[in-house]
Amino acid sequence: MEMPKPDALVLSRKARVVSRLRDILPQDAVIDDPAETRAYECDALTAYRCPPMVAVLPATTAEVSDVLRICHDEGVPVVPRGAGTSLAGGALPTADCVILGVARMNAVLETDYDNRFVRVQTGRTNLSVTGAVEGDGFFYAPDPSSQLACAIAGNIAMNSGGAHCLKYGVTTNNLMGVTLVQMDGTVVELGGAHLDAGGLDLLGVICGSEGQLGVVTEATLRILRKPEGARPVLMGFDSAEVAGACVADIIKAGVLPVAIEFMDRMLIEVCEDFAKADYPICEALLIVEVEGSDAEIDAQLQLIKAIAERHNPVALRESASPGESARIWAGRKAAFSAIGRVSDYMCLDGTIPVSELPYVLRRIGEMSKEYGLAVGNVFHAGDGNMNTIN
Repeated sequence: MEMPKPDALVLSRKARVVSRLRDILPQDAVIDDPAETRAYECDALTAYRCPPMVAVLPATTAEVSDVLRICHDEGVPVVPRGAGTSLAGGALPTADCVILGVARMNAVLETDYDNRFVRVQTGRTNLSVTGAVEGDGFFYAPDPSSQLACAIAGNIAMNSGGAHCLKYGVTTNNLMGVTLVQMDGTVVELGGAHLDAGGLDLLGVICGSEGQLGVVTEATLRILRKPEGARPVLMGFDSAEVAGACVADIIKAGVLPVAIEFMDRMLIEVCEDFAKADYPICEALLIVEVEGSDAEIDAQLQLIKAIAERHNPVALRESASPGESARIWAGRKAAFSAIGRVSDYMCLDGTIPVSELPYVLRRIGEMSKEYGLAVGNVFHAGDGNMNTIN
C-alpha cells in the first residue's frame, strides 16, 4: 500500500504550525523532531509506517479544542491516537498530519456508585477504569485483549469488545455519554449519566466512527457490580468443526455464559509456548466461563459440561482455583502478542451467525489446505465474532 502523497503547502507551513501549537501547549507537549516523531509512525499494524509532521499531547478538553482550531485554520489533517494498540491502522499518520495523542488525559473525573457510572478522560487505559472502582465492588465490563494498554479513546473509536461481550456487550452497550471536540474546535456534549438521552442517537454514531467525526476527550461509562464469583472450564476437541457445533448447542440450550472463547491448534500451540497456560494440545479449544454464586456456577457448568460430553471432548477441565483460572485466561489474553512474536500476520475480523460456526470453520480449514496458506482462528465464539489470522 502506498501512503498518500503529503500536501507540499502544508509541509511548507510546518514552522508556523509548530509555533502556534507551542503557544497553546506546554513545550514538551509538541513533538516535531523527526527522530522523536518516529515513535508515532504506526500503531500495532506495523506493516505500514509514516512519521507524522508533528505530534501533540494535550492534557485537557480545552487544549484539544485549541489544537483542532489551529489545525482547522491551517488546513492541516489531524489523526487522533489512543494508545496505538489498533491492529487495523486506526492511528496511521500521513507525512503532513498532526498526531493528536490522548495519553496525558488519564484522570478519573467523577464516580457515582448510586447511579453506576464513572466519568474519565479518554486517555485512561481500559483496565485502569476497573482498577479505579474495583475496591468498592464494581467493574467496567468491556475487556479487549489489549486492555492492559489500550485507551478508552480507542475503545470508543473502534467500538471494542472483548471476551466478556457475550453477556455484557461491547463498548457501545456500556457508553453513556461523551465530550466530543469537532474538527473546528467546537466542544459538544452527547448523552450523559442517564440511561437514555432525548433526540437522535448521535452517541451510537460516534461509537465506532474511528475518530472520523471528532476527538472524544471525556467519557461517561457504565459500571457494574462485581459478581460473587466466576469460573472457567476448558474443553478440547479433535476438530474445529465439532468445537463450533458445541458452541451452537450451548447457546441453543438457553444458558448464557459470560464468555465462550475459541482457539484452534495453531493458536493453542503458539499461546502455550508463550504463556505456559497448561492447554491441552488438540485441534480446537473452548474456554467457557460462567459467573454468580457457587450454586449458580455449579448448576450452569453442570449443564455446559453435559452438552460438551455429547461432542466427545478430548479434554474437559474445570478450574479448581483462582490461580488456575488466571492461567487459563492468560493464554487467551496473550494470543495476539504470542502470534506477533512468531511472525507478522493479518487479522480478519468478522461476525457470523453462531449456528454457522461449524460450516465456516470447516470451510476455512479446507481453503487453507487448498491455497497452501496457514490460517489460525482465535475469537469470541459465543456471539460469532471471528478473528482469522494468516
